[in-house]
Amino acid sequence: AAMPGGARGLYRRILLLHRALPAALRALGDRYVKEEFRKHKAAGPAEAQRFLREWEATLIQKQVNEDKQNPREKTVYGIQLTEEKLNDFRDEQIGQLKELMDEATKPNKKITISKDSE
Repeated sequence: AAMPGGARGLYRRILLLHRALPAALRALGDRYVKEEFRKHKAAGPAEAQRFLREWEATLIQKQVNEDKQNPREKTVYGIQLTEEKLNDFRDEQIGQLKELMDEATKPNKKITISKDSE
């Protein structure tokens, strides 16, 4: 079974919304979305519907709009996951969330290259 036809439209909307994110978050988010949709391409009907519902529920559109309306306030992207939702995740998904969190919260490192003077 393949994901429902609405998946392509949702996928496009998510990537379009990512254009409003800061560059580093956009790249990270785009990569994550592409990987997740690819993994669920052949999901069964029930799993596909749940997958799509969860993506719809992320409220990215609302957060992007709030960011545009309140440019002086720092926007926090994403949603807080309830313990109930976390308990529904497989170990692999928990690992992916941890990797995503680690990547998204890395401090910006500036690398300076200088020539050694001997």
